[in-house]
Parts: sequence; C-alpha cells; structure tokens
Amino acid sequence: PQPIEPSALFGRDGDLVLEIGFGGGEHLHARALQEPGSNFLGVEPFENGMAKMVRAVVEDGLTNIRLHEGDAREVLANLPEACLTRAVVLYPDPWPKTRHHKRRFLQEDTLRAIATSLRPGGMLQVASDIPDYISWVLRHQREVSELVWQVERAGCWHEPFQGWPGTRYEAKALREGRKPCYLIFLRR
Repeated sequence: PQPIEPSALFGRDGDLVLEIGFGGGEHLHARALQEPGSNFLGVEPFENGMAKMVRAVVEDGLTNIRLHEGDAREVLANLPEACLTRAVVLYPDPWPKTRHHKRRFLQEDTLRAIATSLRPGGMLQVASDIPDYISWVLRHQREVSELVWQVERAGCWHEPFQGWPGTRYEAKALREGRKPCYLIFLRR
C-alpha cells in the first residue's frame, strides 16, 4: 500500500469511480464502456473475478480501468480525500449469521472512509437483494453524517440506478424471487 495519485495512475485527469468487490466485473466493464472519459478503479479480493476482469479489459483495449486484487480498505486508506466522483458496492457478501456480521464490508468505519474519499456531491451506490443487509447499511449510515440517503418517495429504492447494466447477482436474485434494493447516498 502506498498513496494513490489518480492522475498518475491513469495518466490523465477525469472523474474517478471506485467499484468495491466487482465480482465477475460485468458492471465495471459496462460502465467503463459507457463512460470512456471517466477513470475506474476496481477492487476485488478473489482471483477468479480478477482474471475474468483482466481478460475483458485486454480484449476490449480499455485504458480507463485499473484493478487492485485485495482488500478495499487498503485502497480507501491510500486514496486522497475528496477524489472520488462515485463509489459502488454491489451485492456484497451479506454474512447472514449474526456472529459473522462483523465481517460485513459496509460498517461505520468503511462508510466513513468512503465518505472521506468522495468529493462533496459525490455518490455512493449500494445494491443488495438481502433486506437485512439493506437495513444494516441504513442503520450504519446514520452514524456517518457526511452521507445523506437520497430517497424521493416510497419504493424508489427498488428502481435500478440510472444507466444500470445489471449484474449476474441481480439476475440470480430476480430468478429466485428476491427484490433488489438500490440505495444512493450523496456526500455533503
């Protein structure tokens, strides 16, 4: 781990988007194609997801993606303050057993680290199909005053994010009858 300088990492300036736990990378890949002027930093701890994403980046010649295999906490600790336009956490491991809740990625400390890395007006997007995990995020977010949940009306959290390409985890949830939630938080 060392301080990350986004313009040096990408060789250019531009909006910086962090996707934490990109899985197979289908969302990260689609967004990088949709937004060629933005810079994308993807973090994934598992080798299979990383290999799949590297293959897609090489095949499409994408120059606006950089990848880190490991813990996202390392990346968050080394990002400059207020450098991110958007942070994305999609279908994180819910660790459903109560004794494992301490392993959930989105806790007060990681939400605070994400908030610190987001520029004012920057956005955190969280998607999950596990109601308990959504409640967990909302409870912990209340302790991070820099993040404000964007809720316009009842049920709007079931509407996918703008330009949403979907993910295989979302498709699996829908097949199994689970209703995904899409939370948006803005940085004060």
